[in-house]
Amino acid sequence: MDFVSGLPRSRQGHDAIWVVIDRLTKSAHFFPIRLTDSVEKLALLYVAEIIRLHGVPKSIVYDRDGRFTSRLWKKVQEAMGTRLTFSTAFHPQTDGQTERTIQTLEDLLRLCILDFGGGGESHIPLIEFAYKNNFQASIGMAPYEALYGRKCRTPLCWAETGERKVIGSDLVDDAISKIRLIRERLLAVQDRQKKYYDAKHRFVEFNVGDFVFIKIRPMKGVLRFGKVGKLNPRYIGPFEIVKRIEKVAYRLALPTTYAVHNVFHVSSLRKYLSDDPSKIISEELDLQQDLSYVEEPDQILEFSVKQLRSREIPFVKVLWKHGLEKNATWEESEMRKCYPHLFV
Repeated sequence: MDFVSGLPRSRQGHDAIWVVIDRLTKSAHFFPIRLTDSVEKLALLYVAEIIRLHGVPKSIVYDRDGRFTSRLWKKVQEAMGTRLTFSTAFHPQTDGQTERTIQTLEDLLRLCILDFGGGGESHIPLIEFAYKNNFQASIGMAPYEALYGRKCRTPLCWAETGERKVIGSDLVDDAISKIRLIRERLLAVQDRQKKYYDAKHRFVEFNVGDFVFIKIRPMKGVLRFGKVGKLNPRYIGPFEIVKRIEKVAYRLALPTTYAVHNVFHVSSLRKYLSDDPSKIISEELDLQQDLSYVEEPDQILEFSVKQLRSREIPFVKVLWKHGLEKNATWEESEMRKCYPHLFV
């Protein structure tokens, strides 16, 4: 389920379309609605047009619209035994089928208005009829044929369809064979799309308690946290992960000053790697009045010998107590004179 908003208001006062699609047969329904319609009115339309024709669905996938996340809608679906699944931001695999159907609906609406004129709402029944009789490559047939088990009889193809009568067990066997064929074709299409996706996808996983950075601009045209400019940081944080939502979304512990949702897609996160705690200065420094302090060596890391024409000069590389590893080497004789305890 999804909504098509931003449409011009019709004579009946409708300014949006409610799109409902069956994931198996690809059959769709387009209902003109108002964006101000209450959840009660949508629930009555759902029962009258979906439950009456197709029965109670097992699960529904939609975005986090305020009407779908309301308590009334959740209680209605819970009473019917329907599982609700919300889509994840920046994860088009969740409801990509609905978004693609909406693109087709908008194209057909635009063409009907340009060719026939008038308001777009008067063309919606014919658009739905044309969509259901259009061949779908994923299932290998039209949604009408997948839903009812026969081709649709229209004035455009009377000679092709003819009259078809199925009686008794033949109807059940034909329906089972068609559903099995549809599922096999859908699995083949999904495997092919998965191969294309996995070729450029890098699987990333975090654990609860990890700290991550959040990407300020997750995609073009989307800006979060009010930061703009070329030299501003691309990531902010780190923030702790408090819960894992499904496989690709995580809930973060954000400050109350951030007016954004605290669930983020994995593509917007980057793991935070802290410095080695062994290099953190834990001892108090004896600072002088000019803010300087005396450095003491901790251990010798490496020995080397510099070969000259007439003699050899031994050098050592030293690690100092406050975690500072000197890049320059020191003569071994000088270090033995000043710090003989290092060579014991």
